[in-house]
Amino acid sequence: MVVRVPAAGGRAVLRGLVGVAFLLLLWETVVRAGMVPADYLPPPSIVFPQLVVMLADPGFLLAVVATMLSWAIALGLAVGIAVPAGLALAGVPWLKVASATVVEFLRPIPAVALVPLLVVSVGGGPTTKIALAVFAGLWPILFNTIYAFNEIEPLQVDTARVFGAGRLRVLTRVALPSVAPFVLTGVRLSAAIGLAVVISAEMLTGASGGIGKLIADAASGATRMDRVLAGVVVAGVLGYVINAGLERVHRRWFGWQA
Repeated sequence: MVVRVPAAGGRAVLRGLVGVAFLLLLWETVVRAGMVPADYLPPPSIVFPQLVVMLADPGFLLAVVATMLSWAIALGLAVGIAVPAGLALAGVPWLKVASATVVEFLRPIPAVALVPLLVVSVGGGPTTKIALAVFAGLWPILFNTIYAFNEIEPLQVDTARVFGAGRLRVLTRVALPSVAPFVLTGVRLSAAIGLAVVISAEMLTGASGGIGKLIADAASGATRMDRVLAGVVVAGVLGYVINAGLERVHRRWFGWQA
C-alpha cells in the first residue's frame, strides 16, 4: 500500500517558508541600506545569533516556561468559565437579557487597562497576568458559544425534549456537542489574545518573570534591541505553534464541519 502525502500541504509549507525568507531578506536589506538605524532595528544577522545565545541560557528557558504556564492556566480558566456561561446565557432567555448590559459594558474594556487595579489588589505576581489573560480570553469563547447555540437545529432540541430530556440534559447532550467546533474556534482566538496579554502584563508589571519581563529589561538601561527583537521572535513563534496546533486539532476532531 502506498501512502500519498497531499501535495497541497507541502506547497503551503513551501510558500510559507518563501514568505518568511522574503521578510528576513527585506529586513536585512532595509537595515544594511541605512534606511533604518541599526541601533533601533538590528538586522536578522545580529538578532538570530543573539537568539541562539538566549536559547542556551537556562534563565531564558525558565522565562519561556513561566509565560507558557501562565498562558495555559489562563486559557483553561477562560474555557471553563466561558463555555458554561455561554450555554446558560443562550439557553435561558431571561438570564441573557438581564446580563446583556453588564456583558456589553465589560467586553470593550482593554485587559491591560486593569493592570493598576490588579497590581494594587493582588500585587504584580503571576495572579495578575493570569487574571488579565482570563478576562481578555473570555469574550471570543463566550460569544462563539452563544452564536453556535442559536444556530442549533430546533428539531434536535424538540426531539430531546420529547424523549423527556430536561434543560440541563439538553444543554449537555445536545447543545454542547453541537457548539464544540465553534467553541474551538473561539479557543483559537482566545489563545492568541491570551498570549499577547500575558506577555504585555509581564512587561508592565515587571514582577512576575516571563518573556515580557526579559523584553522590558532589555529595552531599559543599556538598550539591547537585539535581545528585545529576539524575545519578540520567540513570542511570535510560540503564537504560531499554538495556533497551528489548535488548527490541527480542529481539522482532526471536526473535519466534518468543513
